[in-house]
Amino acid sequence: MNAKIQLVKTEADYNIVLDIRRTVFIEEQNVPESLEIENEDESFHVLALKNNFPVGTGRWRKTDKGYKLERFAVLKEFRSEGFGREIVKFVLSQIPPDTMIYLHAQESVIKFYKDLGFTIIGSTFIEADIVHAKMVYKTVL
Repeated sequence: MNAKIQLVKTEADYNIVLDIRRTVFIEEQNVPESLEIENEDESFHVLALKNNFPVGTGRWRKTDKGYKLERFAVLKEFRSEGFGREIVKFVLSQIPPDTMIYLHAQESVIKFYKDLGFTIIGSTFIEADIVHAKMVYKTVL
């Protein structure tokens, strides 16, 4: 796979992250930009590279409920190569242990997150016109 996952530390890398998210969420999934581009300053962003080419991203932020993982996206032509899994594992390694870690998973990727150790809590709900489930990471169950 030859993946490199790194924290975003420059404005140039942040703009690449936004381009990936616009492609995946705004163009492919029709999420309104006003919902997609929010809470940016309080979030930590990561960028996944394949042979130095940007292929995916994710982020996390501290909320009053714990650490929320968000905005995981891999460009269509690189999906099913394991980048999403590597991004999630990298983000999890950045968060203090024994803390609440949660996310809102789109219905289509619930199995992906279950395989990484997340568990559904509660009922599904609609967010940005897409069915989601709240999931928590195994270390705090």
